[in-house]
Amino acid sequence: MKIPFLNHIHSLESFQYPEENIPHHIAIIMDGNGRWAEKRGMPRAAGHKEGVSTVVKIVKAAVKCKVKVLTLYTFSTENWKRPKPEIDFILRLPKEFLTIYLPELISNNVRIEAIGNMDMLPAYTREAVQYAINRTRENNGLQLNIALNYGSRHEILNAMKQMFLDINNAKLSLEDLDDQVFSGYLNTAGLKDPDLLIRTGGEKRLSNFLLWQLAYTEFWFTDVLWPDFSEKEFIQALEEYQTRKRRYGGI
Repeated sequence: MKIPFLNHIHSLESFQYPEENIPHHIAIIMDGNGRWAEKRGMPRAAGHKEGVSTVVKIVKAAVKCKVKVLTLYTFSTENWKRPKPEIDFILRLPKEFLTIYLPELISNNVRIEAIGNMDMLPAYTREAVQYAINRTRENNGLQLNIALNYGSRHEILNAMKQMFLDINNAKLSLEDLDDQVFSGYLNTAGLKDPDLLIRTGGEKRLSNFLLWQLAYTEFWFTDVLWPDFSEKEFIQALEEYQTRKRRYGGI
């Protein structure tokens, strides 16, 4: 279904999005914060800070569009290779973001969860995220997954280790193992795999994000840098998704 007058949409405030063929689960690789800042002669940290306001806009857009799950790639296991001042700034952003915007997220019935290896993160990051998880636990609207210190290869290896332990301890039979059972060992256990992946910033790769879960996901790439990504681009991605025919290997 095409969305009429898409080019004239500048806000979702009065826009009623059709409920049919909406992605249940959308994953986003939020790329381009540093380049956005460098293009403006600003420190890379300024781009990460600007990207936070984009997160709020897109979460609210997803709520309006009745998306059920939104997973945001916030900090990867590979991001530890960046300069320490940039890492420190990024890992303080969740606390700043949640301090400012948590009441608004709660009013939008958003439930916050986290995926990734949280143990390696600074205490202030873990505490801010856990506080948000606890405060939104009873909400039953959009589930916002924050992927922090997340890497898909690490996730899959950990899942395999736990699965083998369960087999050795007779908690799991090798004969019963299939893709559904294996999925239950991943960080996203219990969640439907993403229907749509959005990546901003012009790159066209997965960057170690949800490799198992994205097996049959529809991809949508844009050159728009994350701080410039708006509700309009979000709707464009959904419109493109509506035109796709998902055959899952069939005809």
